[in-house]
Amino acid sequence: MNSYLPVNSVLRSLEVLKILNRQRVSSVDHIHRVSGLPKPTVVRLLETLIEAGYVSKRESDKGYRVTSQVAALSCGFHGAPLAVEAGRPWAQELTRVHKWPVAIAVPNGNAVMVCDTTCGESPMAPYHALIYKRMGLVTTALGRAYLAFCPPEERRLTMQLLKNSSHPDSEIMELSDMVDHVIRVTQKMRFAERIGVKASEPSSSVAVPIYGHDEGKILATIGMTYYTRAVRREDVLKRYVPQLKAASAAITESIKRMSNALDTERAEWPGDVPARNGEAEPVAIGA
Repeated sequence: MNSYLPVNSVLRSLEVLKILNRQRVSSVDHIHRVSGLPKPTVVRLLETLIEAGYVSKRESDKGYRVTSQVAALSCGFHGAPLAVEAGRPWAQELTRVHKWPVAIAVPNGNAVMVCDTTCGESPMAPYHALIYKRMGLVTTALGRAYLAFCPPEERRLTMQLLKNSSHPDSEIMELSDMVDHVIRVTQKMRFAERIGVKASEPSSSVAVPIYGHDEGKILATIGMTYYTRAVRREDVLKRYVPQLKAASAAITESIKRMSNALDTERAEWPGDVPARNGEAEPVAIGA
C-alpha cells in the first residue's frame, strides 16, 4: 500500500501525454473526449507540459503534439531495467507452477543486485526482504550465473575488481583456487547452483543468465530458491533448470521486441523543435 494518495494532477498530466503520444497532432476537443477531463483542465495541463518542454502548440491549426524532449523520458529504460520488466511475467509463472520464489538480479559492479522477486507471491519462500540487496558473485547462484558466463574480458576485469574492492564475498577472495573451481564447475554444468549444506542454510538455489540482444552480453540473471530437503536433485535437473533456461530465452526475445518497439517509437517522434515556437504475456510454463 502506498504511503500517500496519488497526486491527481500528475496522473492527469501523464494521461494527456499518453494521448498526445498516440498520434502526431491532437486537439483540445480530442483530448477531452478521450480522457473525459474538462476542457479547461486539458488546456491547463497542456500549458504546463508546454512550459516543461514536452509539448508544442501548432499555431496553424491550434493542434498540440509532443516534442523530442519526450524521448529523454525513456533514456534510462534499456539494458537491466528492460530485462527486469521483460522477466517479471516469467518469474511469476515459474512461481505459479513450482511455488518456489524466483528472483531477477542485475550486475552491480562487484556484485549483483536483486531487482525483482516473487517471494511475496510464494507460499514457501525460504527468504524475505531481498529486494535491492547486493549478492556475492562467488557464493550465490545469481552471482555465479553472471560471473561464469559473462564474456572473458568482462570476467577478467570483474575478477580484478573483486580482488581490490569491498563486496559481499570479500572474505573468500584469498581462496583463488576455490573461486576458479566454482567458475569452472558452473561453466561445465551450464547453469549456476548454490547448495545449502549447513543448518544455517536450509535452502538451495539454481540460476541462469539472461542475455541481451547483443550476443554474449548478460543483462541480468534469474534464479529459483527452494528448501534443500524438500526437492529431489532429479527434479532440480529435469524440471527447474530447463524451465529457467526456457524462461531466460523467452525473456531475451521479449527484450528484443521491446527494444525494437522503443526504437520505432523514437524514430517516429517529431524532430527537435523548441517547445514554444508553435511549429516544430508469457506462454504458460508446464508443470
